[in-house]
Amino acid sequence: MTIEQVFGAQFALSLLVTSLLAAWIVRPWLDQKSLPDALFWLTVPHAFRHIGLVFVVPGVVAPSMPSSFAGAAAYGDLTTGLLALLALVAVRYRWALMVPLVIIAHGVGLVDLANALRQAEAIPHMGAAWYIPTFLVPVLLVTHAMTFARLVRAWRVPQAPQKAPS
Repeated sequence: MTIEQVFGAQFALSLLVTSLLAAWIVRPWLDQKSLPDALFWLTVPHAFRHIGLVFVVPGVVAPSMPSSFAGAAAYGDLTTGLLALLALVAVRYRWALMVPLVIIAHGVGLVDLANALRQAEAIPHMGAAWYIPTFLVPVLLVTHAMTFARLVRAWRVPQAPQKAPS
């Protein structure tokens, strides 16, 4: 198998496993939660996206890593992670802007992932960062999809106001 074929197989299988676990376990569990609680848990993985800064660390990725990919992926992930952290605080304390902040964090994150995934020329240069697109990105994609699906369902079925946790 070529490097690209291995990458594609690992990415596809991780996406499949993550999707199945989300459908079988995570979604039924989140369906029992209030909208803010569900949004909180769906946003948690994105608060760790600062890990993507590894794409600009010498020795982790190959020296031949295209800088156009490395910079965009690293700083797109950092931006998303900071937005997700802000969204977590907003959801935790039930700020009036919690839903818009969640939408912004997940929207920016989804655009960042789409931009990174379209740059297949970076695959051979991943080095030790290989786990990010082959394991973490599928988790992030599934939680983005689940977040937007939950928001659409919430807009269709109005929910009672939620009290802030004590």
